[in-house]
Amino acid sequence: MPTDLPYAADAEVSLSYDELEVLRLQYQKELAQSHVTVQTTFNYGWGLVKSPIRTHQVEGVRLLQEIFRTEPTRRRECLYYLALGHYKMGNFEEARRFNDLLLQKEPTNLQAQSLASLIEKAVAREGYVGMALAGGVAALGTLLVAGLIRRATRK
Repeated sequence: MPTDLPYAADAEVSLSYDELEVLRLQYQKELAQSHVTVQTTFNYGWGLVKSPIRTHQVEGVRLLQEIFRTEPTRRRECLYYLALGHYKMGNFEEARRFNDLLLQKEPTNLQAQSLASLIEKAVAREGYVGMALAGGVAALGTLLVAGLIRRATRK
């Protein structure tokens, strides 16, 4: 999903396996010690959201949402990556919601502006696919009804 928008690089760039593994091991180490810092949780969630693997993205969003809910001072920091995670998972309305919250706080944030553009393009693309599917279903229904009518008139 290449883009000509320079600030939306996070939508396409993921960490290497080794980089993500470092974050995972730190998170697991702190979890085993029953004290995971907010920064470690954020770092691991950030890395997971950037992953191309959907299960990683889901877990990353879950971790970031937990920070968003429990750490008011870190909410702004989470907004972009929550929007990005939802965008990558195809949850465009949620992505738009989080991104709009960030743009309300920082209207000149170039990352959020470019992500908003990507979200809008994806929503439009999804709408075109939906219209094509609906058109196909309608055409198929018309053919079925025509076939039934033809069969009924032959008898």
